[in-house]
Amino acid sequence: MHSSIDAGAHDRSGTASSALLLCAAVVDTQNRLTQKVLQQCETREQFKELFTQLYDYPKYGTPFKRGDRYYYYYNSGLQQQYVLYGQDSLKADPVVLLDPNTLSDDGTVALRDAEFSDNGGLVAYSLSSGGSDWSTIKVLSVGPSGTAVQHDDLLEHVKFSTIAWTHDHKGFFYNRYAPPQKSDLGTETDANTNQLLCYHVVGQPQSSDVVVLADPDHALWMFGAEVTDDGQYLLISVSEGCQPQNRLYYLDLNRVPKAQDTQALDFSKFDFEKGQGKLPLVKLIDNFDASWDYVANDGQDFTFKTNLAAPRYRVVRVNLSSAGDPSSWPDVIPQHPKDLLQSAVALQGDELVVRHLRDVKGALARHKLSTGELVQEFDLPGIGSVGGFSGNRKSKEFFFSFTSFVEPGSTYRFDLAAASPQPELFRATQLKVPHNPADYEVKQVFVPSKDGTKVPMFITHKKGLQLDGSNPTLLYGYGGFNISLEPGFSASRLAWLAGYNGVYAQANLRGGGEYGIEWRNAGSKENKQNVFDDFHACAEYLYQAGYCCPGKLIIQGGSNGGLLVAACINQRPDLFCCGMAQVGVMDMLRFHKFTIGHAWITDYGDPDKADDFKWIYPYSPLHNVRVPQEGSQQYPALILATGDHDDRVVPLHSLKLISELQYQLARAAADSSKQRNPLLIRVEVRAGHGAGKPTAKIIAETADLIGFAAQCVGAKWQAADVAAGGDGHAKANL
Repeated sequence: MHSSIDAGAHDRSGTASSALLLCAAVVDTQNRLTQKVLQQCETREQFKELFTQLYDYPKYGTPFKRGDRYYYYYNSGLQQQYVLYGQDSLKADPVVLLDPNTLSDDGTVALRDAEFSDNGGLVAYSLSSGGSDWSTIKVLSVGPSGTAVQHDDLLEHVKFSTIAWTHDHKGFFYNRYAPPQKSDLGTETDANTNQLLCYHVVGQPQSSDVVVLADPDHALWMFGAEVTDDGQYLLISVSEGCQPQNRLYYLDLNRVPKAQDTQALDFSKFDFEKGQGKLPLVKLIDNFDASWDYVANDGQDFTFKTNLAAPRYRVVRVNLSSAGDPSSWPDVIPQHPKDLLQSAVALQGDELVVRHLRDVKGALARHKLSTGELVQEFDLPGIGSVGGFSGNRKSKEFFFSFTSFVEPGSTYRFDLAAASPQPELFRATQLKVPHNPADYEVKQVFVPSKDGTKVPMFITHKKGLQLDGSNPTLLYGYGGFNISLEPGFSASRLAWLAGYNGVYAQANLRGGGEYGIEWRNAGSKENKQNVFDDFHACAEYLYQAGYCCPGKLIIQGGSNGGLLVAACINQRPDLFCCGMAQVGVMDMLRFHKFTIGHAWITDYGDPDKADDFKWIYPYSPLHNVRVPQEGSQQYPALILATGDHDDRVVPLHSLKLISELQYQLARAAADSSKQRNPLLIRVEVRAGHGAGKPTAKIIAETADLIGFAAQCVGAKWQAADVAAGGDGHAKANL
């Protein structure tokens, strides 16, 4: 019997090795073909040079305070990864706490997360390698001078994890999975199921960590952990998939005994795998009817942000001792008639800062935490978004950043303890090359889709643009997973605008979160076709308004947006000249079988169910490649991009689609095939879905894609020498 099993395993290993070698050969052949075509793109190097110059500016994260020190992330310009700095005061010299650039020669080790203990003395931080979602957690102490003192702690097999310290500063909660079967993390395709919530005591080996929560009966559930501001409660958010819904449990940490030797919380008797006792969790919300996000608590009086009976969200309050039905919990801030409530952050005292999205533009206001009363609305400088925000209940001070399509951003500080509190400019980001935001025009239009729904779209270009249909235009979209595409600065898009005198359009399609749950639902599951109809409508608007013509339009999207690009080209190849589909979900009949793909069933549906299959199959990019029967009888030029370590949307999606495209559209003899537009794929080595990608790889990939697209639409290089003059200052005043 053992002999039979071993022989079978050996045979499968041989087959797998052969398949891997074949796949590697295919990738190499495709990459060589792509590079051969890219070498013919006349403006690729010019774009790369300009993009590099524009990308090379100091990038500051929003400051945040932990313990007695301030911290911020910083990239001097072209560093491969951001560095975490700390300082004693906002005017003190910064000190490096964590620099991931020292951890690899090629910049592919990234700092994914860094969470401080309540007193600011310890940091648990996670590192990933090669773009994979897998990470390891390490621990350091903040030394007297602010430098790091490394500990021996090493936690492995961590993925989609929260890090939540208990306020005794002795341990933290985190998530892990069973060890993957492949050693080259990020290249496996096995489904990620049975996530565990664990507790780690600093200084102990991972083998001693207790499994606090698991649920084998619900293998797809995931557990987020958060410790309340006062340190008394552990909140556990239970999710299944990506829809904005979660169960909410809590645990009074005072009910957990302490170990005699370390005085750390001792969960051993509650260990899911070995313990004898039952964890005294209270299931405050035990259904997936709505989402619940912790805002603040004063003892047992809790404040939450929720979408229960409020698709644009509201803030509610409940006392744990008499919770009752959640539908009876009173409003602190009711749902706005139109605006989306994005976040609510409680500060020291009776202070609550609330962020809204108003027709996809950022809005920020100050309220009373006790009553929700509006105290002050902040005037923000034009069309843009409130990005980073930091503040907590230990202080009346908070920071926020504001950015727009043509402004690299500014950071503002607000001290509510001041006699007449007003936002003050803390730091304005400055480009190193000449750039005047006033040279550009940004406007928002509302495009009627196929069913009459008005779809917002931002359009950015240089002032004085001639609306004669001749402008090279880049249309970007996403449309899914409740994600809002807000105005934001991008050096690559600025290089597109400046280098080619191009137009950049950003469509806010249904399926996203721009207007709340109803907008998201209108582009999900059986309504997914609405997303593609919205994108088609935006393309047609750009033609009708004179921005471009089909021969000048490029479409771009990544991940769910890669699906968008591929599906739209399948359905309307006549509308576009070129498509750039990055790390896209292309096989809609098998997406749920690989890594974390099962979590997307809440957006796409389950293709194993007959009713869901009926709406999924007609738009699945892989299964709907056909030679067009009208017009030029060919597809637009298309370039797919993926990474060999993408374990979010595994590269087989893009590899299968490019094979199908080339087979269906170019298999005929050269003299009979109508397909003359190139169909290519670019596979990046030691890269994943995008997070943690080093700067050099970002610049190289972007230059390849934009250089290719510009060649396809015949865009001419129009930029003067960018370093010729100017003060390089980007102005942003509140």
